[in-house]
Order: sequence, then structure tokens, then C-alpha cells
Amino acid sequence: MTYGWLSILPPLLAIILAIWTRQVFLSLFLGIWAGWTILSGGNIFTGLVSGIQACVDVFKDAGNTRVIIFSALIGALITLTQRSGGVQGFVEWIQRRNLVRSPRGAAILAWLVGMSIFIESSITCLVTGAVSRPLFERFRISREKLAYICDSTSAPVCILIPLNAWGAYVLSLLAREGVEKPISVFFEAMPLNFYAILTVGMVTFITFSFRDFGPMKKAEQRARETGKTIADGSTPVISEETIAIEAKEGIPFRAINMILPVVSMIVMMPVSLYITGDGDITAGSGSTSVLWSVLAALFVAGVLTVSQRILTVREVVDLSLKGMGGLIPLGILMNFAFAIGDTSKALGTGMYVASLAQEALSPMVVAPLLFITSSFIAFSTGTSFGTFAIMMPIAVPTAGLMEANLALCVAAVLSGGVFGDHTSPISDTTLVSSMAAASDHIDHVKTQLPYALATAGGAILLFGLFGVLIH
Repeated sequence: MTYGWLSILPPLLAIILAIWTRQVFLSLFLGIWAGWTILSGGNIFTGLVSGIQACVDVFKDAGNTRVIIFSALIGALITLTQRSGGVQGFVEWIQRRNLVRSPRGAAILAWLVGMSIFIESSITCLVTGAVSRPLFERFRISREKLAYICDSTSAPVCILIPLNAWGAYVLSLLAREGVEKPISVFFEAMPLNFYAILTVGMVTFITFSFRDFGPMKKAEQRARETGKTIADGSTPVISEETIAIEAKEGIPFRAINMILPVVSMIVMMPVSLYITGDGDITAGSGSTSVLWSVLAALFVAGVLTVSQRILTVREVVDLSLKGMGGLIPLGILMNFAFAIGDTSKALGTGMYVASLAQEALSPMVVAPLLFITSSFIAFSTGTSFGTFAIMMPIAVPTAGLMEANLALCVAAVLSGGVFGDHTSPISDTTLVSSMAAASDHIDHVKTQLPYALATAGGAILLFGLFGVLIH
């Protein structure tokens, strides 16, 4: 059974309500409820029961469960590195070497970290947030700005690199569609992936120029003038108690207590991808590798604090549980986000939108329409990978039938998927960025949106231009 235009309503309802009311938990659940009410033939009571069950069924997917678990474990890592004096030691180490002497310097450091770690988008966000958050607090830079840098140097960078989980996934989709040389097509699509390229250019410009516009400019003025890195009335995804834990009294502040766990997390990622991919790093499981990496970092942090006699084993466990407790709101948020994505899949939201676009395609506008369609699907479902899976079987044969450039069509789908995922309040990457920066989630979405829309507008123009120039 197809649900037509009704399939679009639940995700749009959730997104609009979340931005309008700022009650993101309630808005997401109402969207889930609405979706399952439609699936139940209009029975609101059956829809409620099915909606609750959909939230439970999220944990049937091992990948979803791993993402929720590693997000909670990050709370434990934060509390341990702060209590052991690692965060304070890192800040003092940076200052002693005059590596960061200004707000712009702190922003550039965050940008450098984000651009350097392109193995997996979540790891990029987590490491960038862990390294940069204490410096952003000290130099009075808004958490919204940090969340923007985390988000804009994660998926947009990862999608431009073939040797990671993103590249491997795209190559597998191309091979499934019968593309003879998927690697060649991917490499041809890279310089045509206009949204990702423009986003990297935009975040680079904003970071180095320190010029902002729209809601982000107001957020920066607030932080600079009042010292409030988060707005009054806003609620960070991670509890303030977790990020406000102070170092234990009477201990030396050692940067190694923060740097070594973070390095362990980075190093463990390719190792885990190699193991889970049976020797092929591009075939590894992203969610499993991130979970292993965070566990490795947590283990290293625990060993350091116990070996230095800063904390006992019991204190390490208690602090870890406290930190994980501070991430319960994020866990619930991710559960609802995954559930509404599953609801949209059951309704056939993505396929309906794709079918509408396919009917309107013409050779001259095929790339812009593929970009817009992919954007809407990713925005509505909160997943770029799901969007790629829906749109590649449409884009590849369409390019052949209409004699459009295949690489340009593939790039349009990739760009649209990243843009929709980049701006959607129900995207896991957007949620992880908010968590890594300890930002209010809706504040992050609102301040990032003008930048994303500006680059998306440029991408549409470029796809239209290249659609005319190359065939």
C-alpha cells in the first residue's frame, strides 16, 4: 500500500514542531504517533501503541543500539578526563606554548582537528568537541559555533574521501547498479560534489575570518558580551552537571590524561575498521568501530587515573555511570530520531518523493532535481545513507536513459543527501554535533541553517550550470 502525500506529513510535523516549540522530544514522538496512526488506518489508539513499539524496535537494529551506547559512553569519557585534570591540563598546555591565544585561534584549532579526522563522521564530531570545548568556553565562543564547526567538518569532508566507510558504502551502491568502474565514477564525482565542497569552503571562511551572519552572529555577540556560551533558557543535549565536573583537588593537571584517550580513540578507529572488514578497511562497520574506539578511550582514561592514584576503580566506575547518565537525553533523542526514520520508511516517504521528481526530470535539470529530491528525503528521514540507497537506483538509470553525465548525477545525490542530513533536526550526525559541543540542539539547527542554505543555493546553481555544460 502507498500513502502518497500522507507519507510526508509525519517527518515534516516533527521537524516543524521541534523548531517552532523547541520541545524536540515531544515533537518527535508526535511525528512518530502521527505516522503510525496513518499506518493504522487512522486509529489514533492503535497508532499510539504502534508508535511506542516502534521506539522499542529501534534496538532490534544492532547499528542503532551501538550508536546510542557509544553516545552515552562519551559522557563517561568526559567526566573522567575532567575529574583527572586532563581537560585543565590540556588548556594550560596549549596556553604555555601559545598555540591558541585568541578566539580565532581556538576556532582554527577546532577546524584543523575536524578537517584532519575523516575516517568516520561521528568520530570527527566527538574528537573536535572534546579537544575544543574547553578552549571555546575560555575564550567566550558560543557553543553554537563549535557545533557548526563539528558538523561542517564531519560528513561534508567524509563524503569527499573514498577510503572510509562513506566511500565504501557509495562504491557498493554504484556496483549494485551495474556501474562498470564505480571507483572511477566516484573520483569523477568528487570535484562535482558541490554542496560538500562549498560547505568546507564556508566553514573555512567563517573560521578564519570570524565573520558571522544570521542567528550565529547573535549567538557570538551574546557569548562575547555576556560570557554566556549558551543562551538563557536553552538546554544542552548533555547535562550541565556532566560538563561542569571539576578536577579533583590537590592533583597535578596533566594534558596526557586528555590527549592519550583522544589519541587512542582516533588510532582505534582504522584498526577497528580493518578488523570488522576482515582486512579491508573500507568494508568495516562504522558503528561497531566507533563503539570500540570510544571503549578503548574510556579504558585508557580509566587506567591513567587509577595508575596515577587520582581515582580508585570504584570512583572510576561511579564517575563513568554519572557521565553516562548525563547523556540520557541524547539517547532518548536518538531513539526517537531512529524511530521516526523507520516510520518514514514504513510509509514509503523517500520512494514517494523520489517518484514525484522522476516524473519531472529532463536532461537539462536532472542534476538540480536529483539534488533537491535527495535533500528533501534526507531532511525528512534524517539519514544520508538511507537517501543514497533510495536515490542511486533512480539516478544511475536516469543518467543513462536521458544521456546525462553519470558522475554529475551521482554527485547531485551525494550532495543532496549530505545537505538534508546536515540540516535535519532528526539526523544522528546533527545530534552528535550538538552533544559534542554541549549545545542546545535546536539552537545548533537554527544557527547552522542559514550557512547550509547559502551553500545549498550555490550548489543548485552549479548543478544547473554543469548540467548544461557537460553531458
